[in-house]
Amino acid sequence: MNKNILTILSLAIALIFSASSCSQNDKKESSTPQKAAVEKKGQLPNYRYVDLDTILSRYNLAKDYNEEAGRLQTQLESAARSHESQIQQLATTMQNKMQNNSYLSKESYEADQRKLQNLQTNAQNDMANRQKTFETTAMKAQQTINDSITNFIERYNAKHGYDAIFFKAATVYINPALDITDEIVEGLNAQYNKVEKK
Repeated sequence: MNKNILTILSLAIALIFSASSCSQNDKKESSTPQKAAVEKKGQLPNYRYVDLDTILSRYNLAKDYNEEAGRLQTQLESAARSHESQIQQLATTMQNKMQNNSYLSKESYEADQRKLQNLQTNAQNDMANRQKTFETTAMKAQQTINDSITNFIERYNAKHGYDAIFFKAATVYINPALDITDEIVEGLNAQYNKVEKK
């Protein structure tokens, strides 16, 4: 009977060491940088992700809109400087006239004052209109880019049948093997270049 107990204890100890060894091997395997899922695409979950920042930086439509936004911003700044220069120039002229007693009448001074006020009002109105145009153009561009990316990803997924496609920014960590950003950028640019050639 003692032999049976010793045999059972020996088997139990062997099983404990075996389980411990397997557990350590599992830990070693799971601690490797690229898990088995990275190497075997057939075992990957049925979802993917895209890096939106990368898409926006490499998608030709987005780059073209960014260049256009840069031109509009430059025009906005140039118009502001032009208005400021005209106002400053008239204000300086008026100040010089006052210092040199060059105003021959109260009416001529008031006429210059009205001209200065008109310049300021026109500048404010012009800059408000330009700013509104800039913002409207930027919003339309953003909507066009978003629609283009969303529509393309929907068509892309119709062929590939993934359960979900996430934005990378919405995750804390996600397996790099699930990244389809390059494929999406390539497809978007191919589609955009085809439209541009027409």
